[in-house]
Formats: sequence, C-alpha cells, structure tokens
Amino acid sequence: METEVKLSFKDKDLLYGMASADFFRKFCTDTSEPEPVLLENTYIDTPDMNITKRSGAIRVRHYKGNSVDKYEFTVKYGGGSANGLHKRLEWNVDSNDANFSIERFIREAEGGKDPSDKLLEAFGSIKDEDLIVLCSNSFNRTIYNLDYKNSRIEACFDSGIIKSSDGSWTDEICELELELIDGDVDSLNELTRMIMEYAGCVPLDDTKYRRTLAMTLNGETRK
Repeated sequence: METEVKLSFKDKDLLYGMASADFFRKFCTDTSEPEPVLLENTYIDTPDMNITKRSGAIRVRHYKGNSVDKYEFTVKYGGGSANGLHKRLEWNVDSNDANFSIERFIREAEGGKDPSDKLLEAFGSIKDEDLIVLCSNSFNRTIYNLDYKNSRIEACFDSGIIKSSDGSWTDEICELELELIDGDVDSLNELTRMIMEYAGCVPLDDTKYRRTLAMTLNGETRK
C-alpha cells in the first residue's frame, strides 16, 4: 500500500525555498545535496480506459540523470485520496527497457507487499495487445530522505509542465510528495501540517496522471 501526501505550491521559488529552509533540513538524514533527476512518464491503458475506470493506472517511467538511466514499471489500483492524503495498492518492477508486458509484470511483482490477487483484478482479462499509450508527462524530481519521530518519509520535490496534445494548453507541476516509507500515518500527517503552516502550500488530491489525462483529452476534444 502506497501512502503519501501531495502538496501544491504556488511557484517554484516557494517549492525549492522549502527544500532549503532550516525547518525542513533538520529532518533530512543526508547532509549532501541530492541530484535532480528527470522523470519521463508514459501511461498506458485500453482505448476505452478500462483500467483507469477501475481506479487503476499503468505507468512506464524513465529515470534520467547524471548517475541514473533506468526504467520502472508501476501499477496502481484502488484506494483514494482526501485532503491530499493518497492511499493505493502499488506494485513496482525495474526494467532495462520500456517494453511493458502484463505477464512479465505479474511474474516479477509476485512477493511484493501488496496482494497478487488484487494485481490480477486490476488487469482483469486485458492482454498486451489491448494496451495503447494514453498520455505522457515529464518533470524534474529531487528527493530528500527524512526522519520524523518514529517514521521514515521520502520527500519528492517535483517541477515541470503538463501539455495538451497540441501544445496549446499547459498546466504546471509544482508540488511536494511526502511518501511514508516506514512508520505511522499520524507522523506523516503531523509533518504535513507543519509544512503547510510554514510554506503556505495546500493539499492536492489530483494525481499527475489524472491531470495529464484530462489535459490530453481536452486537447483531443478541441481538435
């Protein structure tokens, strides 16, 4: 189960100002400055978006940085969000390329923290040949590892631009994701409240996938 909070910032100065603030840095476990990485995301589903309609998502992610160049496949399923807190089943599989296969993913995701039967439920009767690319986005991510009380939290500072298919509409990505790696959700919520009070950011219930998909569909409608 993925448990994370998404917070939206007005602009990049406020977002990265939070990353350099003494208030925030005192919780960081590393003293060195982390390397920003470019994340290129492609989301796939059937033309009728059967997986999306079941509150699922398939993502192919390419990590590109000075010391990293890899792919990761992710399937998310179920759950929901409220006041910026997102809880979903999640399975991740590393890859050397961008070629997603349902059979391979199910095989390599077995033994993860979330139940395999739910992963099978997410795919249903869908086969590889049923899948198409729905939309894509890219953004820069800088990750800080935090210790707060009895919890370990990953803080992801994300900035980029979502574009419609024809490029005429744009939407800014300017957000902080706080993912609970180990510990309890009460600590995550408490740290979230402190950051909101300090930085004036607000909870974000929309995912990047949903925002990108909406932008893409709007662009297609306008053609």
